[in-house]
Amino acid sequence: MPQRFLLALTVIVALVAGCSSGSRETTAPDTAAQSTIVPGTTAPGATAPPPPDKSDRSGTAPTAELPITSRELDFARGKDRPLPTTVWYPTEGEKPFPLVVFSHGLTSEPEAYAAILKAWAKAGFVVAAPKFPHTKYQARDYDPVDVINQPADASEVITRMLAYGKKHGDLIDPTRIAAAGHSAGGITTIGLLSANRDDRLTAAVVLSGRQVLPIPFQGDAVPTLFVHGKLDKTVPFKDGKAAFDAVRWPKALLTVTEGGHVAITKEFPPVIATTTDFLRYALYGDATARGRLEKDATKGGLATLTDRL
Repeated sequence: MPQRFLLALTVIVALVAGCSSGSRETTAPDTAAQSTIVPGTTAPGATAPPPPDKSDRSGTAPTAELPITSRELDFARGKDRPLPTTVWYPTEGEKPFPLVVFSHGLTSEPEAYAAILKAWAKAGFVVAAPKFPHTKYQARDYDPVDVINQPADASEVITRMLAYGKKHGDLIDPTRIAAAGHSAGGITTIGLLSANRDDRLTAAVVLSGRQVLPIPFQGDAVPTLFVHGKLDKTVPFKDGKAAFDAVRWPKALLTVTEGGHVAITKEFPPVIATTTDFLRYALYGDATARGRLEKDATKGGLATLTDRL
């Protein structure tokens, strides 16, 4: 078994005890690991799409919260990887909107992150959150090592969402796409920036994540916001900081002083405000959001911001 896969196995299994959004965990027995995607390749039988023209990422950021709605879409990657996806999106405002694809933690699901995902949608984003087949809440064949396959799943959701957007009045701008995720979903997001690089990404948010495979961040610059609790016992802060330090493009780190692993994903004002500011700045070019980033991050003295954007 390749050394880097052994490393991935060790790290992912270590996350099982607490790498969920908080309120939902399962005790399903592990099964044999699924076949893995070799880092740097696409899924079997898939063709990597050409990167979009990134010359213009500008847009008009909404000046007020937008009304939103949600849909449940039946996506899949191949015959054996169903990816049912919850989508929240504005029903008013100037289309096309930027897309954010969110990856959940182990034994969790999109609904557990509804507070932050709905906040992003109200701020002017289409937010798509799949359930991963072997790490979701109450997965029949629960297998934490399958996280290594999830970057390819997230890329498939991006492809499916772009097609969905075209069929629904140019809902989505293909040049403004972010990946985000918590815990194992943060590992998934980092995979999209490194081993399984998706060149369509133009921003990323990593919540309580870390690097698993020793493969560097690569490709064009993707502004990235890391969010990590200083008291995280599941993914230690030092591991999240190491991932932040490894990024060589514009980046920021929100450190929640008294935050653990799951608290930062709930309705916690500094995290919701700062991630929303960042996404508006990175995907809309919203100078106002950029200007309030540090103020929102440090409001109430609950968190600090390392800003290298």
